[in-house]
Amino acid sequence: MDTHAPLADRLRPSSFDDFVGQEKLVGKGKPFRKLLEKGFTPSVILWGPPGTGKTTLAHLMAKELDAEFIPFSAVTNGLPELRKIIALAEQNRRMMLKTVLFIDEIHRWNKAQQDALLPHVESGTLTLIGATTENPSFEVIGPLLSRAQVFRLDELEPEDLQKILNRVKKETSLKFSKDSEQFLVDSARGDARTLLNSIEMAEASRPTSEISVKFLEELLIKKALRYDKNGEEHYNVISAFIKSLRGSDPDAAVYYMARMIEAGEDPKFIARRMVVFASEDVGNADPQALQVATAAAYALEFVGLPEARINLSQAATY
Repeated sequence: MDTHAPLADRLRPSSFDDFVGQEKLVGKGKPFRKLLEKGFTPSVILWGPPGTGKTTLAHLMAKELDAEFIPFSAVTNGLPELRKIIALAEQNRRMMLKTVLFIDEIHRWNKAQQDALLPHVESGTLTLIGATTENPSFEVIGPLLSRAQVFRLDELEPEDLQKILNRVKKETSLKFSKDSEQFLVDSARGDARTLLNSIEMAEASRPTSEISVKFLEELLIKKALRYDKNGEEHYNVISAFIKSLRGSDPDAAVYYMARMIEAGEDPKFIARRMVVFASEDVGNADPQALQVATAAAYALEFVGLPEARINLSQAATY
């Protein structure tokens, strides 16, 4: 094992039995895993948040197929590099060898680039595994989608992250307090790569004693919230905010509102949604709700952030 490699690479699973999470896909006895173990897989698009195992799953799929694995970045590579890979795949095919092309961030490729890949996926010259954090229905061309199975990967559960942390403890000499383990799991927010990167930083600058929460807080300072104003996460968080209001859960409502504000969302957008909600979901059951929501919107215009977060919170809890 290369001791200079990133921790995420050093701990990358070598079999499906070691893979953590995504039980619905690769759990024992699941249909998709059975297909792979029999040496068959269609071209696939793996769609999910960062750190959910897309790259690792691609490596394991290629290993099960006994295929040559070719990683390819849609950010830095284009058609010239693709043509070279296709020529290699055609040569492999003549020698009865399989080729798996793994395209990371496949949503970054334009229509012409995706079109160039299409005939080679269709003919079986290569097996495509695409990875994306964006909804492929909007980012991947229809003909390519029709020739590939789309699998949605979920954020890892806390118990999944704890399993990864336990593996780190076995593979390294690091020692964590119980509270520091919980801090790492909570701050990772379902992202295994974030967890491992945090641990790697701790490994590089660790104290002589066990790693404490205080040490981690000083080391990591603050974790940036994952939030994209125009993408999938934007709609996930605003949806969670509205559902919290509908469910009369003030703690959750304030949490999701604070998460949006902290991540840079326009507070006017939040205020407008509450004004709509006051009539659409509350209505004449409590006419005062609209007055509170509009008053909060006015307060936002009048005082601005950061003080207006209090006004918005008051409206959300109402």
